[in-house]
Amino acid sequence: MKLNLKQMVTESRNKNTMNIDLLDTMEMVRVMNDEDKKVALAVEKELGTIAEAIDKISHAFLNGGRLIYIGAGTSGRLGILDASECPPTFGTPSELVVGLIAGGGKAILKAVENAEDNRELCVEDLKNIDFNSKDILVGIAASGRTPYVMGGIEYAKTLGATTVSLSCNPESILAEAVEIPISPVVGGEVVTGSSRLKAGTAQKLVLNMLTTGSMIKIGKVYENLMVDVEATNEKLVERQKKIVMEATDCRREEASYALKETGGHCKTAILMILGGLAAGEAKILLSEKKGFIREALKVVKN
Repeated sequence: MKLNLKQMVTESRNKNTMNIDLLDTMEMVRVMNDEDKKVALAVEKELGTIAEAIDKISHAFLNGGRLIYIGAGTSGRLGILDASECPPTFGTPSELVVGLIAGGGKAILKAVENAEDNRELCVEDLKNIDFNSKDILVGIAASGRTPYVMGGIEYAKTLGATTVSLSCNPESILAEAVEIPISPVVGGEVVTGSSRLKAGTAQKLVLNMLTTGSMIKIGKVYENLMVDVEATNEKLVERQKKIVMEATDCRREEASYALKETGGHCKTAILMILGGLAAGEAKILLSEKKGFIREALKVVKN
């Protein structure tokens, strides 16, 4: 099939920026900002399908499944960025959320010629991580037609896995191929065809929701605190103390003591203080309640 860029909204010319090369710098950034304001509104129209995807992802996490992103170019890099932030933010193993990019690791920094046009390449990448029916596959492609992504989606469907798309063209072939299509249509870019701009911003907003929402639903957040954050540097050690203090309204000394007793585990330290428990008791109870602090506290209060 011949590729027709004229049919893609992401490739259309934006009438509001036709003379952007004639504007002074302040006018230029104002125009760009005005266009960016449209992105959140486009994402808002997709909240129903985003919520549906979050429910599927969180269910997969609780039943031995993973979240796998696939994409090429900017789309692939955004998936890798979102995946890489999950372990330090939510204390998850690195294999729980994985980003795959056409062309492999070297494509993160530099484009790999023709990689995105290879449908079989994604199948190989998925096989290399033992992708299976328990996993969720999210295909990210602003155009909604990237061959690398389409190949991965078709393979995932043969295994019976849940498939999700994230594209910025309405009724794309990618959206039609998946179980849950997410399609924030942001319109023509400030610079025609540069989908790293509004389309990329829309994709980042959606990916933020997918991982944050699913992590909240599996107990990785208490109130609005990242209670499973790992203390891998001095800043995060201090953040842990701050989180415990804010969750329990305790003093710094008590937070430090609880974290020391629980081996630097924020969530257990919080339950220890709020429930008046010893570290060992808090750890056992938290495990019984699958890591949900609120559920553990119900037992203590009863």
